[in-house]
Amino acid sequence: MTIPIPIIMMAMGTITDRSIAMDDFFLRALLAGTGLALTVGPLGCFVIWRRMAYFGDTMAHSSLLGVALALMFSLNLTLSVFVVAAAVSLLLLVLQKRGGLSADSLLGILSHSTLAIGLVLVAFMSWVRIDLMSYLFGDILAVEPVDIATVWLGGAFVLAVLALIWRPLLASTVSEDVAEAEGLNPARARLVFMLLMALVIAIAMKIVGILLITALLIIPAATARRFAATPERMAILASLIGAVAVIGGLYGSLSYDTPSGPSIVVAALVLFVISLLPVVRRGNVLKG
Repeated sequence: MTIPIPIIMMAMGTITDRSIAMDDFFLRALLAGTGLALTVGPLGCFVIWRRMAYFGDTMAHSSLLGVALALMFSLNLTLSVFVVAAAVSLLLLVLQKRGGLSADSLLGILSHSTLAIGLVLVAFMSWVRIDLMSYLFGDILAVEPVDIATVWLGGAFVLAVLALIWRPLLASTVSEDVAEAEGLNPARARLVFMLLMALVIAIAMKIVGILLITALLIIPAATARRFAATPERMAILASLIGAVAVIGGLYGSLSYDTPSGPSIVVAALVLFVISLLPVVRRGNVLKG
């Protein structure tokens, strides 16, 4: 049986269109993931230096409450997550000043409480169909051009503000008393840093998900510390290592049909394990 040439041409055109579409969504994922990695690298360095990994987890978990409130009241998702994460940060500062409980105890209460409240609110909204897995583990392959713009513009804003508070934040990381003596206002720098973390988590939630945000913050920065000799070099290396992890994770996800968000974290873990090899030169940056 001979297949008419027009039908063959139509079939080839369909395949080409699908290939172009696949290239488009993969390119969007690369752009969004790389932009996020470049942003979280320097923030992750401070998370490690200041031993704030649990704080990052708390803010990430609180984002599910932001999602639930956004769906319940038809709010902008990114704005809702940012407001909730920022509110949790401010609440933590207030509770710390009152004393009575250690910081890790307060973080544990806030982390699990906000996550549980978010899950309960989602369960009550039976009229809304929610893909909970996409919020927990992200869906970077579903990003749209507006998401890419949000990541890059938001990331540029975060890095610009971080550059402004870099000196007082770094000084207070080394010694809070010395920073105060030099008039650097470390409390204000710490507050701004927490708000920047809230903004990054709001931006990153759709890409890597609630449960994987902290991993993307910590692992590239921990890897960079093995190579860098100064804080500034460590911040730059953390961004570059995060970008490599995003690219490697996405290509691995495409090749082996694995979830994209977890694949990015696994790629970052592989780079960290490589950095532990004895032949790798160690850096000497602030130990966290």
